[in-house]
Amino acid sequence: MGAVIDLGMPVAGGAFDEHHPPDAALIGDCVHCGFCLPTCPTYVLWGEEMDSPRGRIYLMKEGLEGEPMDDAMVSHWDACLGCMACVTACPSGVQYDTLIEQTRAQVERNHERAPKDKALRGLIFAIFPHPKRLRLLRGPLRVLQRTGLDRAVRRTGLLERMAPQLAAMESLAPRLGRPEPLPPRITATGERRAVVGLLTGCVQGAFFPGVNSATARVLQAEGCDVVVPPKQGCCGALSVHNGRETEAQDYARAIVDAFEAAGVERIVVNAAGCGSTMKDYARLLGDDPAYAERATAFAEKVRDVSEILDELGPVATRHPLELSVAYHDACHLAHAQGVRAQPRALLTGIPGLELREIAEGELCCGSAGIYNILNPEPARELGDRKAANIVATGADVLVTANPGCLMQVTAAIERSGHPMGMAHTIEVLDASLRGAPASSLREGTHPSA
Repeated sequence: MGAVIDLGMPVAGGAFDEHHPPDAALIGDCVHCGFCLPTCPTYVLWGEEMDSPRGRIYLMKEGLEGEPMDDAMVSHWDACLGCMACVTACPSGVQYDTLIEQTRAQVERNHERAPKDKALRGLIFAIFPHPKRLRLLRGPLRVLQRTGLDRAVRRTGLLERMAPQLAAMESLAPRLGRPEPLPPRITATGERRAVVGLLTGCVQGAFFPGVNSATARVLQAEGCDVVVPPKQGCCGALSVHNGRETEAQDYARAIVDAFEAAGVERIVVNAAGCGSTMKDYARLLGDDPAYAERATAFAEKVRDVSEILDELGPVATRHPLELSVAYHDACHLAHAQGVRAQPRALLTGIPGLELREIAEGELCCGSAGIYNILNPEPARELGDRKAANIVATGADVLVTANPGCLMQVTAAIERSGHPMGMAHTIEVLDASLRGAPASSLREGTHPSA
């Protein structure tokens, strides 16, 4: 077996081609100390070395050194949730996030998936990154939910036996409310402090429109002009996280174009996975001479909504909310973006609100983009584990900052038989600013303005 050369180019005949293989220097940073093991969801579930970050890095090294890519090798990379808890835990600063994304792009180019797996992935990517197609699904979903047919089908267990991935997709669908379209520009209340662009997202915009409305209202109340570019589409996060590099780059270019034309000072995101990807556009588009500099400038403007509100500081009056909330750190907010303190500061700044921490908070809930559809069994186990820890807090409401987490945790808590309110962080702050009753959050009704 040959050695990895200085430039990190893969040995011919091995797992990887020469277009951005896993970086040999980054692989060399891993000293196999094991600090990542207790934070890795799949290692916690199975205790298998090759389903830990250091095990997957070892496989990357083997691939660079000439080991061919096979089903077994790919299965260990596919099993990774991409939660990046290992990045937070690593004392050596190993950039596992970069390594797994480089590896997954290689897998999608160089590995032939089974027809059933390929068809499922094709279906997912024909729907989820397309806001208009997702909105078309709202009608049929609302009919199923209002008639109770969704629960009836679920009780039979037939879909789960025949197509567990499709059953997982159906079970995750949130209860749909009315659409809440936003105007292209919303003027700040009082003195204007900033002009920001709002990413409305794919799943967020179609299934959680109330989150976008709440985000716009809070930003407006805190002195921001809010611009909602009408031509924005998918940010490319799902594509990036699943190795679909070219597709992700196309989405990223379109987003850069849309927000450049809007002329905003900051770009605000309320979905953790989208924010982590948009902050990484400089790397994603680094090889494109027409977009490299523009992508770098764009990425520097991206802020999670909790970050921009923390930077601006509060001016709008917070009304009391007498309730307890358990805050769940979305992985791509806490681990990928390092945003932990700001959401907690927003919540604890609300009079009467009690914040409760969740045991094993660093462990992923099992959502991980489309992981809970592709891998329903381990995702369900992680979801149930997370739900048990959330219920144990005794909180009135579970709060998080990502639509995937909301869907995953809601389904798991429903299975637990201990229903509770569910809300995005910004919905809680919005309720406080509007003086809405705490009962609206406990009951999950989230009344609109």
